[in-house]
Amino acid sequence: MQKFRFSLSNNEGRQDGIIDGPSFLAAVDALSERIMVRTGDKLEIGVTGFPPATFECVGEVESFPVWVPANRLAA
Repeated sequence: MQKFRFSLSNNEGRQDGIIDGPSFLAAVDALSERIMVRTGDKLEIGVTGFPPATFECVGEVESFPVWVPANRLAA
């Protein structure tokens, strides 16, 4: 299992931590099960040695947050 560092931020503050997972997707899913995520929350997540990926929650489907890459530029 890999250790992923994450930072979840919203208007109320920021929460940093580490979550284990066999893959990036599994780590993001596990994070959503452990921490309350709401529309507008921003997530930075990655592994040591690489810059973190940044996502924004845009809603939910069947109680799971829907993440999109943050800071996408319009065409």
